[in-house]
Amino acid sequence: MCSCCCPPAITALFYLWVRSGFSKGTVAGALTFFPPDPPLYRFQRVKGGRDLPDEDAADADEENGVVADDNSDDDESDLGTFEIDTNSSRQSKKTNGKESSDKAPRKQQQQQQQQQPQGNDPDQSQDPIAAMTERSNKLRARAKHRAVIDSRDAKNGVTYRFIPDIDSLGPLPSFHGVITPLKIGPQKRTGSYIAALLYQLPPEEITPNTKTILYSHGNATDVGAMSGLQAIIAKHVDCNVLVYDYSGYGESGGVPMEKNTYRDIKLIYEWVVANVTHHESKVILYGQSVGSGPSCYLASRRENVGGLILHSPFTSGMRVLTPSRALACLDIFPNIDRIKKVSCPVFIIHGKKDVEVPIEHGMALQEAVPEDCRWEPWWVENRGHNDITDGSDMIKEYVKRLSRFVKSLDE
Repeated sequence: MCSCCCPPAITALFYLWVRSGFSKGTVAGALTFFPPDPPLYRFQRVKGGRDLPDEDAADADEENGVVADDNSDDDESDLGTFEIDTNSSRQSKKTNGKESSDKAPRKQQQQQQQQQPQGNDPDQSQDPIAAMTERSNKLRARAKHRAVIDSRDAKNGVTYRFIPDIDSLGPLPSFHGVITPLKIGPQKRTGSYIAALLYQLPPEEITPNTKTILYSHGNATDVGAMSGLQAIIAKHVDCNVLVYDYSGYGESGGVPMEKNTYRDIKLIYEWVVANVTHHESKVILYGQSVGSGPSCYLASRRENVGGLILHSPFTSGMRVLTPSRALACLDIFPNIDRIKKVSCPVFIIHGKKDVEVPIEHGMALQEAVPEDCRWEPWWVENRGHNDITDGSDMIKEYVKRLSRFVKSLDE
């Protein structure tokens, strides 16, 4: 492969792949995952009604936290089975857990939302391989420390209080139900815990048909930045919402990698079915941008899931960079293949002026959805990748279309 006949992006990716020891996970991580730094929220650790101090990483090496070697990205042995007792699932009404809640209000903030599956290293002057190695080392050190703290907290009955970065986000919209910060885990392979926010309707508003949206957000965002939109969805679409951070994002442990996003959504899905919905048909998967990857992955494997919403999705990660299939072996999140295997209704939303992930991606996915699963898509006029819900008029239209889709699942 040479620079005279190959696109520059392809050449760069090829050399990155070779120099990383032919690690698909390394290439994917370098291109795809850029958690906000610093995060746009934090979880205050609480025990016995008292706030706990932040833990120091100094003695992390002496603890028993476990983080698997994430270079083994071809190992999917832990993804083969789901811990869901489908036969004993009940289509029953869910009472509202009151474990903990944060105080309203919360306001929507989406200016810092999901970017395309590629990005630029913040240090442009540094050798890209050196920058990648340095970033990888920092992420692994962080993951190890986080695993120690989260494991200890789980044993000691520590709970959490959600504190959004109001200075960055501004005031957030109110929510009349309960917002519960959670650390769900540990993951069997990585030992990490995943941070999530559960928005639950008041008990008097929950019916046997109440759905729970499992929201997988975009790339350069986290549950803090997404908290306003989730409150709006739960309040106005009349459903519960659980939004979570991928491994390596926000308060979640682990390292951001493609395979870890599959582990993340699998873990969260199992938890939601066991603790909130008690039946898979009451879960709606929602994937925005990068989040379309784990959402399509799970939907293609769970025939009883209630529905799938794809917001600014892509056909696959590499196809966003280039239509060339020269490096197809490095492709990630092959949504275009997985969408053909879903058995639930699918609603696709895409901005017509999206330059990060052109609307052709959404249209190709719409065509690939099995005919009996296709819902009328929303091709949004004069909107791009990150601004579909910007403005009061757009929020109203968004809520109206989302509500229509959710209600149709009971027809």
